[in-house]
Amino acid sequence: MLSKRVTKILALTLSTIAYTTAHAAYPEKPVTMIVGFSPGGFTDVVARLVSKELEQRLGQSFVVENKPGAAGTIAADQVARSQADGYTLLMGHSNSNATAPALYKSLPYDVNTSFTPIAMVASTPLILTASNKLNVKNMQELMALAKKRPLNYASSGVGSSQHLAAAQFSKATGVQMTHIPYKGSAQALTDLISGEVDFNVDSPPLMVPNIKAGKLVGIAAVSPERLPLLPDVPTMTEVGYPGVTMGQWFGILGPKGMPDDVTQLLNKNINEILQMPAVKKVLGDKGAVAGGGSPSDFAKQIREDTIAIQKVVDEAGIKIE
Repeated sequence: MLSKRVTKILALTLSTIAYTTAHAAYPEKPVTMIVGFSPGGFTDVVARLVSKELEQRLGQSFVVENKPGAAGTIAADQVARSQADGYTLLMGHSNSNATAPALYKSLPYDVNTSFTPIAMVASTPLILTASNKLNVKNMQELMALAKKRPLNYASSGVGSSQHLAAAQFSKATGVQMTHIPYKGSAQALTDLISGEVDFNVDSPPLMVPNIKAGKLVGIAAVSPERLPLLPDVPTMTEVGYPGVTMGQWFGILGPKGMPDDVTQLLNKNINEILQMPAVKKVLGDKGAVAGGGSPSDFAKQIREDTIAIQKVVDEAGIKIE
């Protein structure tokens, strides 16, 4: 008869082998990718782009499931509460996974401890764009107008990246500007084109086509460098406001406590996908930049952004009503 000590060692060994074998086979069933925004938006586009490539590489379905609402926090909370086995993932957004703590005091998850960061997928800068009805062509003319009459600006909602960037801009100029929040960027864009609002700050996928079509005026890129799609539009630094820095990122996360081998497997494949010319083209055509890097790189980005955004929110006095 085996001694108790030998029995325990054998049981532990078998358990370890079973655990290793199970994770070596990942994924052995379909994986769900939760998106906190509606179908057709850029977050959804990125999720489907990466999911399709992961399917081909890993031999299992990656099913995109949209759970829109509350700036992506409903989806983030669902993933945070899911089993940490790698079969429920989140296409996270900077709104839900960096901005939210500064706005929602009763947020049901912690952006730094409730998730396993896997990989940054993409980022997009923002562009300050003016209505043609203002008859301004550059920042100098916009600020000259601001000294003559009050300006207002649209955003996709209170506390959105667009709102934060415009609030930063208002503070940097020392000019009080009125915020007009909308329930999404589409309606804000409609009123911007019609002249119902004076300007806004939004992402390239939405703004670039309208700027190129002559429906709007690109005033400044909220990014360190000029945008390849709009090489004639200067940066905020170039027009005298270097402190105005805000963008959006999109990255894949899982629940806290995911097996490291699963995390590393996904990270490796996502990094390789982001180096594919076809994927880079899809992102580039939308004005986005491919991400990449290690899970620790992504975790660091989240920590740093959370601190920076809290400062912006405090200085601007932004509150969710």
